[in-house]
Amino acid sequence: MDAKTKEAIDLLRTLIATPSPSRDESRTADLIFAYLAEHGAAPERLHNNVFARSAGFDPARPTLLLNSHHDTVRPAASYTRDPYAPTVEGDRLYGLGSNDAGASAVSLTQTFLTQRTRPLPFNLLLALSAEEECMGEHGMRTLLPQLGRIDMAIVGEPTGMQAAVGERGLVVLDCEARGKSGHAARNEGVNALYIALDDIARLRDFRFDRRSDLLGPIGIAVTQIAAGTQHNVVPDTCRFVADVRTTDAYTNEETVEILRRALRSEVTPRSTRIRASALNAAHPLARATAATGRESYVSPTTSDMALMPFPSLKMGPGQSSRSHTADEFVLLSEIEEGIGIYEKFIKQLAEIL
Repeated sequence: MDAKTKEAIDLLRTLIATPSPSRDESRTADLIFAYLAEHGAAPERLHNNVFARSAGFDPARPTLLLNSHHDTVRPAASYTRDPYAPTVEGDRLYGLGSNDAGASAVSLTQTFLTQRTRPLPFNLLLALSAEEECMGEHGMRTLLPQLGRIDMAIVGEPTGMQAAVGERGLVVLDCEARGKSGHAARNEGVNALYIALDDIARLRDFRFDRRSDLLGPIGIAVTQIAAGTQHNVVPDTCRFVADVRTTDAYTNEETVEILRRALRSEVTPRSTRIRASALNAAHPLARATAATGRESYVSPTTSDMALMPFPSLKMGPGQSSRSHTADEFVLLSEIEEGIGIYEKFIKQLAEIL
C-alpha cells in the first residue's frame, strides 16, 4: 500500500468516527477543512461544504470539478456493529459512510492534492459537499453558484470505478382529483376516486413522443393513493402520487406540462430541480472514459450530478449495492485502485484537451 492510499484510509477512518448525518455535517467539514489546510490547499468553506482550487487557478482555462459528499444517511436499525467505529477486517473497512461516499471523497482528495500543482490544460476544483443524501438547500444547490464557471465534473459515488455517464431525473407529482360528495346508496355525486383511477390508467399507458438516446423512455409509476371518509359517502377528493423518472428528451418543466394536459386531476410537482444527466459520447469526459478502459452505463440512482448544468459523469470506489445498508463497508484495495484510476483519468483528459 502506497503513502497516498494510507493517508486516504486514515482520513476515511477519522470521517467514519465522526457522525455526519445530512444537515449536521459541521464536524466532518471541520476535519476536511483542517486536512486540506495542513496540506497547503488553501480550502474555503460555505456552510458545511468545503472546497479548494488548484495552484495557479486561471479563470480563462476550463475547470474540472472533483466532487463527492461527506454527509451520510442515519444508520439502519439492523446494524450488528457500531456504525461509527471504523474497523478493518482483512481488506474490508467497515463503518457508516465508508462506501457512500467516504471512499470517493478521500480518493478524490488525494487525487486533487497530487495533481493540484501539476501543469494541466484545465483547472482542478475540489468540492466536498454536504446534504447530498437529502438534496438539502445548503448543499450543492447553494454551493454551485458560488464556485464560478465549471466546464465538466467527476462526481464521486460508489460505481466500482466504472463511469455512469447518465442518470434519470426525478419529478414527484402530487395529483388531486376533485368530484362531488353524495350518498353511495343513491349513486349521487361525482366520484373523485373514479376520476383518479382513469388518470392513473392514463399514466400507466402514457407514452411521450420523444425518447432519449442514452436514457430511454421516461418512466412513470403511481406509488400512493388516498380517498374517502367512510363506506357510504362518495368521495369528493382523491389524492395520488406519481414518481416520474425524467430524461434529457424533455426538461422537467416540459414533462410536467405534458402530463398536466393529459390528466383531469390537478397536478403539482414537488420540485423540478432534480434533472436528468446524459453525457455526449463525443465529450472529452466520455473519450477519457474509453481511454482508461472504464465501462460506461446509465445509473439507476440519483446524485448531485442531477443539479449540475454542465457535462459530468459519476465514478468512484465501492459498490452502489452496499449504500444505505447495515454494516456498510468498502475494500481498502478499492480505494487504492480508485486513486490510481482517477489520476490516470486526469492524465488522459489532459491529453485529449
